[in-house]
Amino acid sequence: MPGPETVIFGGNTTCVEITTDSGKTVVIDAGTGIRILGDSLLRRPEIKSIHLFMTHVHWDHLMGLPFFGPLFRPDFHIVVNGCRKCFEGLQRIFSSNYIDGAWPVCFGDLKARIDPPPEFPMAVVALDDVLVEQHKLQHPQGGLGFKFTEGNKKFVFLTDNELTEEGWAGACFKDFVNFCQEADVLVHDCQYFPEEVVSRRGWGHSDTKTVAKLAIETGAKKLILFHHDPWRTDKGVKEIIDRCAQELDRFNCEISVDAAREGAIINL
Repeated sequence: MPGPETVIFGGNTTCVEITTDSGKTVVIDAGTGIRILGDSLLRRPEIKSIHLFMTHVHWDHLMGLPFFGPLFRPDFHIVVNGCRKCFEGLQRIFSSNYIDGAWPVCFGDLKARIDPPPEFPMAVVALDDVLVEQHKLQHPQGGLGFKFTEGNKKFVFLTDNELTEEGWAGACFKDFVNFCQEADVLVHDCQYFPEEVVSRRGWGHSDTKTVAKLAIETGAKKLILFHHDPWRTDKGVKEIIDRCAQELDRFNCEISVDAAREGAIINL
């Protein structure tokens, strides 16, 4: 929620840009942050294509798409991949078949070339020397997390994911431990404090204690806490960081921990 109480960590919804060593541009999710990203891409004329990976199609992860400037450029190419119904979800946000007048632009009016996923379920994707692997999320209606491996570097992105021993088949805590092994950067949903998550079981989000445990058991080098609660102010997010750091300290772990911040850049 943008405003004066979220100026440190930011208030836009999920959108992350990844640039590979070979120069490919990858985007994860199309939340409200994608408007700022689109403006940035249009100022970089050498970029004419992106790979858009969707974790899932809940509103906060696609509601920025109508304001993504490259959609209206005929020289821009977007390759969509990711979760089940990701392409259908992106199209539907432009549809007026459900509520008359919800949005004036139809999907067919967009100028960019937009390619649907080459296959479903998403296979392992190779982008030059980068290997992109998927892992299903424990979240209402499902979704996918992603691991990017380039050389000996690993970046893991898992948002909207509830870490629990009683998860769906293939989405239990131990499954995520295996998937995230030795990540250089682990980005994980950490929306709640442990005392808050008790009344929010099944909502598909995690807490400081379980996220710290995941980082410890995977040997992650850097932990980024993601998907801040809409009611969480900058002060509250700072408390989330502190509580997670205390949990890491309890086990004498030297894992670097911070919360996701708008505009932050991490080099691997």
